Amino acid sequence: MKVIITGATGMVGEGVLLECLNNYAVEKVLMINRKPSAIKHPKLEELIVLDFMQLSRYAEILQDYDACFYCAGVSSVGMDEVKYTYVTYDTTLAFARALSEINPNMVFNFVTGSHTDTSENGKVMWARVKGKTENDLMKLPFRGQYNFRPGFMKPFKQ
Repeated sequence: MKVIITGATGMVGEGVLLECLNNYAVEKVLMINRKPSAIKHPKLEELIVLDFMQLSRYAEILQDYDACFYCAGVSSVGMDEVKYTYVTYDTTLAFARALSEINPNMVFNFVTGSHTDTSENGKVMWARVKGKTENDLMKLPFRGQYNFRPGFMKPFKQ
């Protein structure tokens, strides 16, 4: 299996990355980052994409992957809804749409959060935005699309 991971420099993405690198069924991991990472591994390749809204420029590189784990994201603390929506919804959907056009046979996995509001009508801004993101990702023509809602993440040192 060949996988793409975003957000590998964050806590969630790093955990997904380490699991993929240690899994015998994963033969190749493409880490898509906005800035270079110091992580090195024989299975690992890195693609620097400064603007996730322009992912289609890299179509040739992204064709042969089986899955994407979209772990990129930010905390909503201190952000207004417009900016948080751009980062969480607009950027994620642009990235996913590009991948679905390049390879609709891929499985797209979105790491979201516990208490995400798929009604899109709740009082909690981040939960509404994440809910809209989940809803619209599920409409894309991937072979499969899954939303993971961890309730608690505990960092640990390796």
